Amino acid sequence: MSVHAIPAAELLVAQLESYGVTHIFGTCGHTNIALLDALGRSAIEFVVARHEQAAAHAADGFARASGKPGVVLLHVGPGMMNAVTGVATAALDSVPLIAISGDVPSYYRGRHPHQEVNLHADADQTSLYRPFVKRAWHVHRAEDLTRFTERAFWTATSGRPGAVLLNVPMDLFSRRVPETHHPLPATEARPGLPKAVAERIAARLASAEQPLIYVGGGLRGKSDALLALAEHFDIPLVHSLMAKGTVPDDHPLLLGMPGFWGLKTTNDYTRGADVVLAVATRFAETDASSWDPAHTWDFSTAALLQIDIDPAEIGRNYPVEIGAVADAGQALDAIATAASALPSASRPQLRERIASARTELFAESRARGESDAFPLRPERILADLRDVLPPDAVLVTDVGWNKNGVAQCYQLPAEGRFITPGGASTMGFGPAAAVGVQLAQPGRTVVALVGDGGMSAQLPAVPMAVERGAPVVFVVMNNRAHGTIADLQTANFGTSYGCEFTDPDGRPYSPDFAALARSCGADGYRIDEPGELRTALAAAVRGHRPAVLDVPMVNEPVPTPGHWNIKDIYQGTFPDQAAFPGRGAFPETRNA
Repeated sequence: MSVHAIPAAELLVAQLESYGVTHIFGTCGHTNIALLDALGRSAIEFVVARHEQAAAHAADGFARASGKPGVVLLHVGPGMMNAVTGVATAALDSVPLIAISGDVPSYYRGRHPHQEVNLHADADQTSLYRPFVKRAWHVHRAEDLTRFTERAFWTATSGRPGAVLLNVPMDLFSRRVPETHHPLPATEARPGLPKAVAERIAARLASAEQPLIYVGGGLRGKSDALLALAEHFDIPLVHSLMAKGTVPDDHPLLLGMPGFWGLKTTNDYTRGADVVLAVATRFAETDASSWDPAHTWDFSTAALLQIDIDPAEIGRNYPVEIGAVADAGQALDAIATAASALPSASRPQLRERIASARTELFAESRARGESDAFPLRPERILADLRDVLPPDAVLVTDVGWNKNGVAQCYQLPAEGRFITPGGASTMGFGPAAAVGVQLAQPGRTVVALVGDGGMSAQLPAVPMAVERGAPVVFVVMNNRAHGTIADLQTANFGTSYGCEFTDPDGRPYSPDFAALARSCGADGYRIDEPGELRTALAAAVRGHRPAVLDVPMVNEPVPTPGHWNIKDIYQGTFPDQAAFPGRGAFPETRNA
């Protein structure tokens, strides 16, 4: 009895459809067009990105907004290399992303065929990705393609989410294989927190004099149990850069971000806390003031209770009293339930301190944003955005003022969303990622808030938005420079050489981004007076078309009340290495 066989590409597309894939981002190449041909007969939408880094960022944005894994399709050699930055950005931010790359024909291995990366290793382009993906598969037999695809999706989405690579020699797409099916698990059960551990954590928080809860981006917006726990014991909350929006900015217990961009009130409290519950955070350098106990976190006497889905993060930067490998949402549910059986606490003076500090922060930012100076001050741009955009708008940022300033002093509405590149802090993330976000959530207003450096790095995002009919509003904060680095260099070395954009005569230079938008078929607005920004923003949102707003901005540093060791390095001051011994002690309690 013969077994029905079909091209492997056809079988792969059917498998992707069964997994709920609706969009694939990428670029074409001779190694992947067999798969593209099969996609063309499917319900999956292929989004042409014009550049592989743009494709990866768009797939990343789609994943963050939809909650489903993003998929990016790449070509051999230069295509894969162009996408490295985008795939690594997703990987470092724990975003599930599957990169599918075409490779040279399997039977040419070792002969150095066209576009293979092969100077010192034959047919091993997967090695380009191995330092940051969760796993890389190189398919040797067409019969293994769908099995490896199932493994790739499961690995990307289970445990700590992340990026994976599925590398496929181009001839395997065209080989005929038996119809086989490899479904994903029907139910995923993530690890919860044992009741005894939850009760112990609740008891430690209840008995603390200055408890604190620190939340990272891994919580993915599941805040009900978090708020119930914090409000029961009246415990203040701080969040990492990636977790902005997990707790509403107007919550009376929210201190904000710690570390480099944290307020003095926030860093004073974190440094003085005696019990810290850290959930789904890796204590990144900027959120931890370069791990210097004199500025933010001091665990020389304080107890750290750390919960993370990734066991490698438990105790990575600080010694841990209780460490638990668990799903953040389930763990908080268990702790909140255990806490409800204990007496509640009240700290009215603390709430007053928090309210005073937060009110002052937003009021001072708002006051600076009232300036009619032109070019506009960055906080004027943020103020106009806050006043014009609908409350549920999604802000997708790049790096610089549009990331750090927003995270620090933009009062995000409870319905809003803040998406930013955290781990890699990738310039150029915002424009293309916003297109992916818009395709995932077509009913919401999506704003790419980017600098002129980031916009220049990812110009393909505009035609991509036009082709897909994605009404992204690209707001370019144009200071004709890599502004944050220019400020840093000026403050420490007295010059900004190599950081500002100039013409041959040394005058500030910038492309006309509004004209560029119009040349691509989008709407373009050049802001020439202070009052024009609000009018243009309202028109862009109302028009529901891709639009670029070119907003001249003064180069002004982001307020940085905290500490970052790089400034010490510039001044020739280096920390005592004995103060940074590496990984902390093994946790006393572990839940594997």
